[in-house]
Amino acid sequence: MDKSDAVLPGAVVYLKDGHSLSVKSYISNDQGGYRFGQLSQNTDYEVWAESNGKKSAVKTISSFDNKNQVVIDLKIDTEK
Repeated sequence: MDKSDAVLPGAVVYLKDGHSLSVKSYISNDQGGYRFGQLSQNTDYEVWAESNGKKSAVKTISSFDNKNQVVIDLKIDTEK
């Protein structure tokens, strides 16, 4: 989303595995949604988004969070 909570379709969302340091990416859909499946529950991850050269803050998914599904909204200030 941008800072006014409008969706950003086509933004690239990155997921970095804290163990292997590998990075996966996903292009957000028309509703600004993204999904990474089959993540290890024993690994920490970092997730962030980029759109038009702008980047969101990096969020962490902790291995101590035992939820099967985690929802993270990423905001990109597109006006800078």
